[in-house]
Amino acid sequence: MGLTIGTHSGSFHADDVLAVALVRVFVDAAARIVRSRDLDELARCDVVVDVGGRFDAEARRFDHHQADYDGPLSSAGMVLAWLERDGDVSAELAARLRFELVDYVDDVDNGRRQPDPRVPCLPSIVGSLTNDPGDGSDFDARFEIAVAFVAHYVRGIRAGVEQTSRAAHAVRTAMDDARAAGRRTLFLHDYLPWKAAYFEHGGAQHPTDFVLFPAEGSWRIYAIPPAPGSFAQKLPLPAAWAGLTDSDLEAVTGVAGARFCHKNRFVAVFATRDGALHALRNAFGRAWADGVA
Repeated sequence: MGLTIGTHSGSFHADDVLAVALVRVFVDAAARIVRSRDLDELARCDVVVDVGGRFDAEARRFDHHQADYDGPLSSAGMVLAWLERDGDVSAELAARLRFELVDYVDDVDNGRRQPDPRVPCLPSIVGSLTNDPGDGSDFDARFEIAVAFVAHYVRGIRAGVEQTSRAAHAVRTAMDDARAAGRRTLFLHDYLPWKAAYFEHGGAQHPTDFVLFPAEGSWRIYAIPPAPGSFAQKLPLPAAWAGLTDSDLEAVTGVAGARFCHKNRFVAVFATRDGALHALRNAFGRAWADGVA
């Protein structure tokens, strides 16, 4: 028998939607939702969020509306704290979820900030799903849609944290390899979010100018910026490549399968890894493709 999550019936907000989504993502993906204000019905649920007048993590009751609770959390923040305490969410992931999502939902739900109507955010998106409910009978269906959407969002954040962790090791290894070889291009075997790890590992002073990695069936040469957040490049791609595609880029680079170079000279795309390396040799010399050690 799967988990049952109780929450209030009728209209809904981002905090109860997010609280339920967190339970489904990290505890039971098939958890059944019971939407009711009947205390007897809620008492039979395994987890209750945003209703019931009780905050007790041991009993899995997560309401923040009662007078005897004066903390900063909404039901979403309460549930995340419980999941972290019980080991269902790591400290690193919990911190990322708070930073990117949960703290904002807590603040909006408790009146500490107002969403900007010109900027899409989770409370406004969830709120739009409550519009035009007709006679109110479809609130439960809309709630399920909202939970499914937010669960995808949460899983994306989790995947990002996992990917960042993998990237940290891969990028450090690639940086050490490039330095040892005297090579001015960083080689990655998979596409990873490399920039944060690169600069955390001293990338601003590292002798590499480019990163070569596979993506979407091709190979990309990416010009490394001099600092995090910069739109400049340590070394731009050749001016002669700028804005060219296909046969025009093939003619300039001397490489069959050259596909595209951005006009701002920060990325170029090639059909094969060997083609990308050949283009680097032709444009800059062997130190950028093979190393000189």
